[in-house]
Amino acid sequence: MNPDNGNTWSLIWRGLTRSPSGFVGMCLVLAILLFAFVGPLFVDNDLKTDPDSIWLPMSTEHWLGTNHEGKDVFTKLVLGGAEPIWVGTLAAVITVVIAVVFGSLGGYLRGRLDNFLLQLTDITMTIPFIILMLIVASFYRAASPWVVALIIGLVTWPFLMRSIRAQVLTLKEREFVEAAKLQNLGTPRIIFVDILPNMAGYIFINFIIAVTNAIYAIVGMYLLGLLPSTAENWGLMIQQAWNNSAYLLPRALPFLLAPMVMIMLFQVGLVTMTRSLEQALNPRLRER
Repeated sequence: MNPDNGNTWSLIWRGLTRSPSGFVGMCLVLAILLFAFVGPLFVDNDLKTDPDSIWLPMSTEHWLGTNHEGKDVFTKLVLGGAEPIWVGTLAAVITVVIAVVFGSLGGYLRGRLDNFLLQLTDITMTIPFIILMLIVASFYRAASPWVVALIIGLVTWPFLMRSIRAQVLTLKEREFVEAAKLQNLGTPRIIFVDILPNMAGYIFINFIIAVTNAIYAIVGMYLLGLLPSTAENWGLMIQQAWNNSAYLLPRALPFLLAPMVMIMLFQVGLVTMTRSLEQALNPRLRER
């Protein structure tokens, strides 16, 4: 096993703290996670429709005004962040797990299994994602977030799988892998203990990218009305604001812009973190 594997987490920490942009990105991501998952503990979860408070402007009582139902926009913003973030993260986990398992097995074992997995990736990449979600929406009035995460994960793994496979094809020729083969340590042990830890940085970076892409996909589907939901959700807020022409009323703009800004800030934080991590974990970039 490569002796540098134990330094992966220290390299990640150094990459985030050494780079000012990486540190700011990490702080931004942590702040939004606290806002989305801890914030609901400090607001009223029982939002009631109030016809007398429709489209109120920003004030000390309503920091971001109210929406078309007279509900406080700031409270909806706090309550609506958890679902897209955890669903996007779960979808990314599914994507990465499938890609890593299939890519490592195919790249290491080759032969018929590799050919089968490559054909499976080709078939999966031809599945029209939007049409698939339309079919799901037609069968489920309110699609479960778990189902949404599962579908995204099952559709988006092929591209990463091919990258993982290419990495494994290179690493399997390294001396430490040849030494493990001579010791008859077994295929699972060689793949998951010797090869994959050497790709930890690459896998981690692609996991963050997968989270970013999954959140965009989830919010986009809610915006298009493909995933009707009764739960508070940033994507649903944007859809409701658009359907009720909030963009035509200046005092209603916070209802439309606030969730967009939160999504944008979270994505900026993730992307900034990814760049710093790539610079820290890639030996060629680390030396610059």
